[in-house]
Amino acid sequence: MTKSDVVILGAGPYGLSAAAHLRTIQGLDVAIFGQPMSFWDQNMPVGMFLRSNWTATQIADPNRSLTLETFQAASGNHLSLPVPLDRFVQYGLWYQRQAVPDVDTRKIARIERQAGEFRILLESGESMTSRRVVIAAGIGSFTRRPAEFDGIPAELASHTSEHRDFQKFAGQQVLVIGSGQSALESAALLHESGAQVEVIGRANQINWLQGWTSKTLHHRLGQGVRHLLYAPTDVGPAGISQLMARPDLLRHLPRSIQDRLRKRAVRPAGARWLVERLRDVPIHLGRTIVAVAPAGDRVKVRLGDGSERTAQHVFLGTGYRVDVSKYRFLAPELVQSVSCCNGFPRLREGLESSVPGLHFVGAPAAWSFGPLMQFVSGTGYASRSLFGFIGSRAAR
Repeated sequence: MTKSDVVILGAGPYGLSAAAHLRTIQGLDVAIFGQPMSFWDQNMPVGMFLRSNWTATQIADPNRSLTLETFQAASGNHLSLPVPLDRFVQYGLWYQRQAVPDVDTRKIARIERQAGEFRILLESGESMTSRRVVIAAGIGSFTRRPAEFDGIPAELASHTSEHRDFQKFAGQQVLVIGSGQSALESAALLHESGAQVEVIGRANQINWLQGWTSKTLHHRLGQGVRHLLYAPTDVGPAGISQLMARPDLLRHLPRSIQDRLRKRAVRPAGARWLVERLRDVPIHLGRTIVAVAPAGDRVKVRLGDGSERTAQHVFLGTGYRVDVSKYRFLAPELVQSVSCCNGFPRLREGLESSVPGLHFVGAPAAWSFGPLMQFVSGTGYASRSLFGFIGSRAAR
């Protein structure tokens, strides 16, 4: 049975960044498991663009050298804004080859706590132990499916993350549920693929980003004003952006204030470059879904206003809801030992949970450290926190 000091589960931006930072600690044995950039590559649609700005699309590394600019120079691969998904995946894989070339792609089946350390069981039947485990497994386990769609088969209704290529929906009547970026961009891609698309949203209006006020503060009042109001991490509106970029300050505010700030910083919104692409797509807001039922090879959806829609497929752009108990690789006894609030683990310094040595990065850390943890731009804070916390204890 092999032993490591730290095992990282997940090889997306957070896992790769954490490994790159922790491996600079002398004498620390760090193993990382996962398929590099797999969620981005397999669960996001062809033709998608990243909504974040240039600085917020960088995966943090300890020397600040594995940037998008360096990637462009090394690969001859020109990037533009907004950054296309396929180019970001290429950047992530390039980052992995430079910083963490030995990612172990074997799948972890279970993580257990035994005698003060962790036992990691692989699907191959092999096992290992580790003093610490960093969970960087992303949001794939947290897809939110409204209760009205319980029992509706996948061929009639599915989450937006379940599709890469929308070409197979050409000529079909498709209903998209939601009014955030995922729903709106999926609707645009479906429309451009030849589907007959309609969007249904519960919100009364769509929050379009980069409006007149935002453009004025970003571009028309000079760099000084922009840098004062907006952090490079690009999470939240003017002023709030600077607070979101400082999780150690945010987490010491009263919980009620944290919750209000989080809601304002990451409310459902759409990139303004989608407006023109959705010009010919019907969008109906302020609608709730009250009933859903199969109707032969179609699905019938009844809305709160009494109207009905019949479609060949329903896309659920309904986002994600963090609940770490849905990480099936965590042993039930271990999950029960993790103190949580509404599915989020309560984390302390070093993003460590109530179970000593068990750390969570990415979206599960958002309740404790703010919505920055839901975005690629949070890799810098998360990895530096892990480095400082684990490094100081390794030195002892």
